Amino acid sequence: MRSGILALALCTGAMAATYEIGPGRALQSIGAAPWTTLQPGDIVLIHWRPEPYKEKWVIARTGTMNAPLIIRGVPGPQGQLPVIDGAGAVTPRNLDFWNQERGVIKVGGSRVPREDSPASYPSYVVIENLEVKGARAPTQFLSTTGGQAGYEFNAAGIYIERGRNITIRGCWLHDNGNGLFIGSDRVNPTTDILIERNRVDSNGYGGRNPEQHNTYTEAARITYQYNYFGPLTRESEGSNLKDRSAGTVVRYNWIEGGNRQLDLVEAGSDAIMRDPRYNEAFVYGTC
Repeated sequence: MRSGILALALCTGAMAATYEIGPGRALQSIGAAPWTTLQPGDIVLIHWRPEPYKEKWVIARTGTMNAPLIIRGVPGPQGQLPVIDGAGAVTPRNLDFWNQERGVIKVGGSRVPREDSPASYPSYVVIENLEVKGARAPTQFLSTTGGQAGYEFNAAGIYIERGRNITIRGCWLHDNGNGLFIGSDRVNPTTDILIERNRVDSNGYGGRNPEQHNTYTEAARITYQYNYFGPLTRESEGSNLKDRSAGTVVRYNWIEGGNRQLDLVEAGSDAIMRDPRYNEAFVYGTC
């Protein structure tokens, strides 16, 4: 039986596990969690501690609508979010995924755990209550081979390469190239993304660089709601919220700063452009 605090997942009849990471917990490092074998309904709790977690990893397992996979930060006594710092971070040796230089927390795009087809792409995943920073060139990290590697200029605190029904909630994304980056390929787009109640600020580069943004997203159906978007890093010319999606909804957010506060542009994915909602975007209740 898998270790952890077990809870019954009534919707599937299976047993779901809770894995706790942090001081005084069963697991002391994020890499010790069973990222290769997580099952629907499993919960990974990352408890706050005074020092940041200098670790990075990929999420490439699937949940279900009624039993999502949840990666949740547990705040400290004054509400401090657990800090995931990509600067000098260590990648677990038992994972094997490409584009390690593109993000601190990556969703999708993995050999181990294996993704054989679009049906096995990560789905119904929730990432919440984490402070994520440090994915910014020329900062370095340790890759899965144990060697030194550097972040690309377009690295992101959270990088969703592919997936479905992904929620990013209550996180603080700052001091990265991009705070959040979501990509889609030309055939199988990332779909159904919810970004809510996050704080996103101080991303991008100085030197009047226009290429990196607080968020840079492309998906079929994406909703931004109840987020705070603050200014980018000083002298950045990136946009605040840049989006290439179909069926975009931006509602009840606060957006300040950036070369453009809101930048809704054409898609790069043929699959996104073929989506029947491609020519629709709804923006309301946003300051």
